[in-house]
Amino acid sequence: MAHIVILGAGVGGMNMAYEMREEARAEDRVTVISNLPYFQFTPSNPWVAVNWRKPDDITIPAAPYLNKKNIDFIAVGAARVHPERNQVELTDGQVIDYDYLVIATGPKLAFDEVPGLGPEGHTQSVCQVEHAAAAAKVWDSFVEEPGPIVVGAVQGASCYGPAYEFAFIMDTDLRKRKIRDRVPMTFVTAEPYIGHLGLGGVGDSKGLLESALRERHIKWICNAKVTKVEAGKMFVAEHNDKGEIIKEHELPFAYSMMLPAFKGIDAVFGIEGLTNPRGFITIDAHQRNPKFRNIFSVGVCVAIPPVEVTPVPTGTPKTGYMIESMVTATVHNIRALLDGKEPTEKATWNAICLADFGDTGAAFVAIPQIPPRNVNWFKEGKWVHLAKVAFEKYFMRKMKTGTTEPLYEKYVLGLLGIKKLK
Repeated sequence: MAHIVILGAGVGGMNMAYEMREEARAEDRVTVISNLPYFQFTPSNPWVAVNWRKPDDITIPAAPYLNKKNIDFIAVGAARVHPERNQVELTDGQVIDYDYLVIATGPKLAFDEVPGLGPEGHTQSVCQVEHAAAAAKVWDSFVEEPGPIVVGAVQGASCYGPAYEFAFIMDTDLRKRKIRDRVPMTFVTAEPYIGHLGLGGVGDSKGLLESALRERHIKWICNAKVTKVEAGKMFVAEHNDKGEIIKEHELPFAYSMMLPAFKGIDAVFGIEGLTNPRGFITIDAHQRNPKFRNIFSVGVCVAIPPVEVTPVPTGTPKTGYMIESMVTATVHNIRALLDGKEPTEKATWNAICLADFGDTGAAFVAIPQIPPRNVNWFKEGKWVHLAKVAFEKYFMRKMKTGTTEPLYEKYVLGLLGIKKLK
């Protein structure tokens, strides 16, 4: 019998648990450990932040659904991974032994890297459902006394889609309330240009997103480094292509949401051979750590180098399809080890995204994610908004039923008219 432990109960962790339980031998144990007692569908958090969704709409308690599939669940956070002992130490003092460990924790949100950033400072967040719920309360107050908005992503961020989404969702909500004319908006991003997305652009993402911002009267500042945030004021250093500061901005705001940079969680940070300097898990082509051969990793916590060097640091995103592909490869590789064989499966590192704009949206496909690409496609339309609404329902149903159906491949690719990614 082998004990397979999964750290994290997000998109990667829950999918990993369901697929691993189905693929593992009957005598093997599968245990999920999470610092939260529930699963949250993170892509819907921007809707929560403007009260288009409630937290209960996009969360489910993890234990009953996992237990139903004969998967153990421990709702206690990890204090430290001890790979040399094959153990995970929990914050309540428990020590969990494992034969195989899958790290699927997602990131630590590095708000502390910019003074005054984040929910404990002066800006809002849509990275977690608790943050989005808190942002919704601030939004309720804001629309009573509207003023300037600053929205975007700071230096080192590796997930830009939600920043664009939230800017457009706020714009839509304000237009519905007929107060958009009272709200100047500025999009601030570390990207070298609008639509870079941490991917070097996808198709005509630059032209399409610039046009979308112009159409909605949203100004922007690229190559931006946020130096500090004070109550009602953001300090931004704008750089040129050489990385030189060309302008200092003091941006007043009555409401602001800025995505932070990501780093690895404290439980793994600084473990030599397991993580890179930012605390992300280093893996080989089979999602396996090169030093600790019984540790695998999937999702946002995986170390992926930037697509290119940019004047202000930008990271590389990990989209849902990529995470789903990582999970399936990892499951089959662990099963191979259980059978005394070596891992052979590799994830398909392609990027697929449905980005909601409130009443329309944009979809992009990058195959592979890192250029040059075989497919480089970006389109806008109301159908994307409708598709994302529908996909949310499909995904929440998947989490409740424990199906291992590959939703991104089956639903999103089918929607885009692509039969299968090679």
